[in-house]
Amino acid sequence: MNRSFWAVFVIMLGIASIFFIVFFQGITNTDEHNSQMLKEVTEAAMWDAVDYSHYRKTGSIKINKEKFVENFIRRFSESASLSRSYRIEFLDVNETPPKVSIRIRSDVTGNVVATIGEGIDEDANDFTTTNRIDSILETPY
Repeated sequence: MNRSFWAVFVIMLGIASIFFIVFFQGITNTDEHNSQMLKEVTEAAMWDAVDYSHYRKTGSIKINKEKFVENFIRRFSESASLSRSYRIEFLDVNETPPKVSIRIRSDVTGNVVATIGEGIDEDANDFTTTNRIDSILETPY
């Protein structure tokens, strides 16, 4: 009888461990996906927003604010997960020298299921992950 209680305890501990691993893996993957996507989309949108006519006239690099914001939102929405809500904040966009500061917040909902007696109690926990980037456009010349 004693060994059967230990077997049940080990099985329940294993199930709880797997639950926590899956739960935190979802949050971690979301944060990693957002940070990589933020870095890639920011760089691509900055290159798309370069004002080539200004570069031909003066030789200095300048980006267009409106074009950058438009390209960033378009590129971000193409690769963002549809199951999450995002809040994009443009903290600073300088045209010359090309520098941007962006913060993205995404809301992740996780359900925690707990059994109390014979009933099942389910709580929804909301987490907000925040990713921020400060980027300067560097050129090889």
